[in-house]
Amino acid sequence: MSAKSAGSAATHDRLAALMSPVIRAAGYDLEDLVLTPMGRRSLLRVVIDRDEGISLDDVAGLSRAVADVLDEDEGVIGRSPYVLEVTSPGVDRPLTEPRHWRRALDRLVRTKVGDSMLEGRVVAADDNGVDLDIGGSSRAVPYDLLGPGSVQVEFARREGGDR
Repeated sequence: MSAKSAGSAATHDRLAALMSPVIRAAGYDLEDLVLTPMGRRSLLRVVIDRDEGISLDDVAGLSRAVADVLDEDEGVIGRSPYVLEVTSPGVDRPLTEPRHWRRALDRLVRTKVGDSMLEGRVVAADDNGVDLDIGGSSRAVPYDLLGPGSVQVEFARREGGDR
């Protein structure tokens, strides 16, 4: 999870500790948490993800659960109004964790391996690394050699693919 927050690190950590159990119990990962002051209010952006993906119903349900937890513990954000935004990571989220790579299965990605930039399709990801299809050849890349990846947006559906 990112440590991005316009507020203090202590507030960020308290918010994460408060929300993480609720988010995990619902079957999601807390990917990011950003608290940004906006005049008299604050914006609290909570980014969640899971292997099965996120639907609008998932976001709505988790928004209610997170809001309930925040309302019970007013000391974290205080009594001032806030805007809560629960969302999924965008396509521009860097692939940095094994779970990110696993969720990018069958996606075209670009990543740095050593001094080289590689572009290939994720065909497998496990606890050890990622298998990329690069021009019809499979290449296994362990995580310790793999730089952050990025999903490449494809506007045309590839033959036989489901994305």
